[in-house]
Amino acid sequence: MLRTPTGAAGLSIASNSLLITFKVTVGLLSGSVSILSEAIHSATDLLASLIAFFSLRIARSPADREHPFGHGKFENISGALEAGLIFLAALFIVYEAIDKIRVGTGIEFAELGIAVMFISALVNFVVSRYLLSMAKAHDSLALEADARHLTTDIFTSLGVLVGLGIVRLTHVHWLDPAVAIAVALLITRTAFDLSRKAATGLVDTSLPQAELDIVRAAVSEHSGEIIGFHELRSRKAGRERYIELHLVFAKDAHVEDAHRLCDHMEADIQSRLPHSNVTIHIEPCPIDPKDCPALCPLGRTSKCEPAEAEAQR
Repeated sequence: MLRTPTGAAGLSIASNSLLITFKVTVGLLSGSVSILSEAIHSATDLLASLIAFFSLRIARSPADREHPFGHGKFENISGALEAGLIFLAALFIVYEAIDKIRVGTGIEFAELGIAVMFISALVNFVVSRYLLSMAKAHDSLALEADARHLTTDIFTSLGVLVGLGIVRLTHVHWLDPAVAIAVALLITRTAFDLSRKAATGLVDTSLPQAELDIVRAAVSEHSGEIIGFHELRSRKAGRERYIELHLVFAKDAHVEDAHRLCDHMEADIQSRLPHSNVTIHIEPCPIDPKDCPALCPLGRTSKCEPAEAEAQR
C-alpha cells in the first residue's frame, strides 16, 4: 500500500496528524508561540497532504470524454493550492508573533517543547525522504510538493528547538516570537518555489531542455529514413508528457512506410521518456526528392531555413 502514490500521501496524513496533536498540546502548556506556529504549519501540511491524496486519485484516472487529455493537471492545481496554504499560514504566524512581542509572555516547560521539536524534525526527515523517493519514482508533483512541505518543517522545527534552547538559557522570552517570524519567512520561500513549479504545468511550459534533447536524439537515429523534422512542441500535465513534431519525408515516400516509422519512433520516445503521448505529423519535402537531402538536412524546417535560424527557434 505504501508503495503507491496515494499510500505515500496517506503516510504523510498520519504523521502530520500525530505531530499536530503533540505540538498543540505542548504549545498550550508552555505558552510558546513558536511551537504553536509549528502546529499551524503542520496543520497546513495536513491539509496539503489531504489535497495531494485526493488529487493523486483524480490525476491518475484515465482520460474520459470530458477530459480527453487525462487529468494530470490536477496535480499542478494541488501544488498551487498547497503553496497558497503556506502563504496564509506564514501570515498568521507573523501576526501571532507580533502580538506576542507587543503583549509579552513567558514560556514554561521549555524542555518539553525542545523534545517535541526534536521528535518532529526526526519524523519529518524520515517521511519527507520517503515521499521524495516516491515522487521521483512516480514523477508526481503532488507528492514532491508534500515532501517539500515536510522538508521545510525539518528546518523550522530545528529553528524553534534552538530558539527554545536560547530562551531556556538566557530567559530572553522575546526570542521565541522572533524565531516564529523567521519560521514564517522560511516557509514563504518554499511557498514561492512551489507556486512557480505548479504554474509551469498550468501554463503549458515546454519540457526541460534535457528531455527535448532525448526526443531529438531519438528522431536523429532515423536520419537515413527521413529528410528532417521541425515544429517540436511539448508540455506536461502531472506526470504525463505531451510531445508533437513534424517529420519531413521525400515526396515519393510510401504512406504505409512513413506510418510504420512513426509508430516505431513514438514507441522509442515513450521508452526513453515514460508517460509520453507522442503525436507526429507527416509532410513531404516541398522540393524535388533528389535535392531534398542537400537542401533540407535533418533538423532543418520544411522551408529549408539556415541552421542558425533553426537553432534560434
